[in-house]
Amino acid sequence: MSPTLAGLLADTLLALHVAIVLFVVGLLPLVLAGGALGWRWVRHYGLRLSHLGLMIFIAAQTWLGQLCPLTVWEQALRRTAGQGSYGESFIEHWLSRLLYWDAPWWVFVAAYTGFALVVIMAWWWVKPGR
Repeated sequence: MSPTLAGLLADTLLALHVAIVLFVVGLLPLVLAGGALGWRWVRHYGLRLSHLGLMIFIAAQTWLGQLCPLTVWEQALRRTAGQGSYGESFIEHWLSRLLYWDAPWWVFVAAYTGFALVVIMAWWWVKPGR
């Protein structure tokens, strides 16, 4: 694979990763607000199941001490592109600041676990339909 293609794929993967994070984080307040406001779409079973599944997967990864597979894949593509873990592209520069935080591992374990528990509790607060 050419370094240019690897860099482009790494940027695309990073953008997808940010979109998934926005979905996971952003859907919870929408579900809670939508439950109170009567929005029917927040009770869509498939949407809620994918949200719950992603959050449980994310929390489990941190408990196992593993990086997100998207992060691992992106870093491998950046190495192929000759960019190391963090390259110089415009997209990578800005989106990585949004996505990657420098904190002790236990902070991520606690945050992801707490968020997963709130997502699980949201199943009782705003029950998904069948």
